[in-house]
Amino acid sequence: MALERTFSIIKPDATRRNLTGAINAMLEEAGLRIIAQRRIRMTRQQAETFYEVHKERPFYGDLVTFMTSGPVVVQVLEGEDAVALNRRVMGATNPEEADEGTIRKTHAESLEANSAHGSDSAENAAIEIAQFFSDDQIVG
Repeated sequence: MALERTFSIIKPDATRRNLTGAINAMLEEAGLRIIAQRRIRMTRQQAETFYEVHKERPFYGDLVTFMTSGPVVVQVLEGEDAVALNRRVMGATNPEEADEGTIRKTHAESLEANSAHGSDSAENAAIEIAQFFSDDQIVG
């Protein structure tokens, strides 16, 4: 196993319900360290750029609107195989398919409002981290 970093977003549905602490506790209990975190209001341009990979999909516009509808918490997580570990802690994208005890099974409201985003690879994590944090903002 390798120590790595991944990127996470606590989405507007979760921040609206004051779940940041509960979600952070789930991440930390799983063995992930939060080495950078800040609460922001994503601009439309940030959301469009961040989710550009989905631009041709029918849900893209709704996703951008949702992600700009309220504050989010952007995070850099560190741990052994952090990308895979974070994805296990989050659970399946569809909360109805997520395992018990995962963030999405426990906290999601719907497929779109599923409370969390996590990078799907170490390469994408590095790209996503760089979109929201400079190196001096990450304390490892």
